[in-house]
Amino acid sequence: MKADAEAIYIVDDDPAVRDALSVLFNMEGYVVETFSDGDAFVNSAQKSVPACVMLDVHMPGRSGIEILKALNAENYPAPIFIISGQGDIPMAVEAIRNGAFDFVEKPFSAETVLERVRESIALSRRQNEATAATFQGADLLTRRELEVLKEITDGASNKEAGRTLGISPRTVEVHRARIMEKLGARNAADLVRIVLGHPAGG
Repeated sequence: MKADAEAIYIVDDDPAVRDALSVLFNMEGYVVETFSDGDAFVNSAQKSVPACVMLDVHMPGRSGIEILKALNAENYPAPIFIISGQGDIPMAVEAIRNGAFDFVEKPFSAETVLERVRESIALSRRQNEATAATFQGADLLTRRELEVLKEITDGASNKEAGRTLGISPRTVEVHRARIMEKLGARNAADLVRIVLGHPAGG
């Protein structure tokens, strides 16, 4: 699977959204590839990895959630943003559980989208270069969960962690719940003990 470091893939059945995002990212110097349906995108995304993906959650055929599952998005090397046009928070949360990096609600401001995409690409590169964590249970977590866990164990609030990682506090909350579930932690203090390798009560 080859990496295309400066490419952004836009997957949306609405030509107006595809055009608007294409113009925006082209002006910033990115190479843009657009897809009007999930199948063509999945075929392409399995062959080469873009820098970032903008994926609409509501599409004819495969939904954004089904596409995330097909790509095994939790372990996909590029950040995937879900675009939701209906203020559909439960679906956005489900998308994050299935490996989406964050969600963007329509209508969105060009500046906000650009900033979040830039941050996510920079973060993704740092993660890809970082060495794997070594505490017990680390292998159960996705790269993004490890990143959130580091923020939590450093004492960051959901809001602070979100700001550092370029994701919303709600997204941090979803990751935090998943991390605690996977590691069998009851609270943040438990998480710190697990990461530092101290047994509970020790």
